[in-house]
Amino acid sequence: MAIWKNQISLEEIEQYSKNTMVEYLDISVIEIGDDYIKASMPVCAKTHRPMGMLHGGASVALAETIGSFAAYMAALPGKHCVGLEVNANHIRSVESGLVYAVARPIHIGRSTQVWDVRISDREERTVSVARLTVAVLDGH
Repeated sequence: MAIWKNQISLEEIEQYSKNTMVEYLDISVIEIGDDYIKASMPVCAKTHRPMGMLHGGASVALAETIGSFAAYMAALPGKHCVGLEVNANHIRSVESGLVYAVARPIHIGRSTQVWDVRISDREERTVSVARLTVAVLDGH
């Protein structure tokens, strides 16, 4: 059973991302399942630390991006979601290629939501794990 209350297409997500950090980091939402959203992000100069590996802040930006889209889609129509807290543990370094983030709900409430975001490499090895808490507010 799908958890989504707001239907949004991959094309609409791409349009919403224009001229934002999401576009700058080349984050792409690539799949919407019944209870998850999946995105990809390249590991390249834009997302590197000075030492040539994926920057933890880029991983957190990916986690918050995908979790925020998921939160919006799971909220009642007319609501919007804003991040309250995000935390991440970085497990494995990545120097190139793509990383993939999958957001799944831990809690979907009327006023708050909590999302688990797992970031992995091409071989499906865990790169980072994050938890995003959002507030669900009346829309504007």
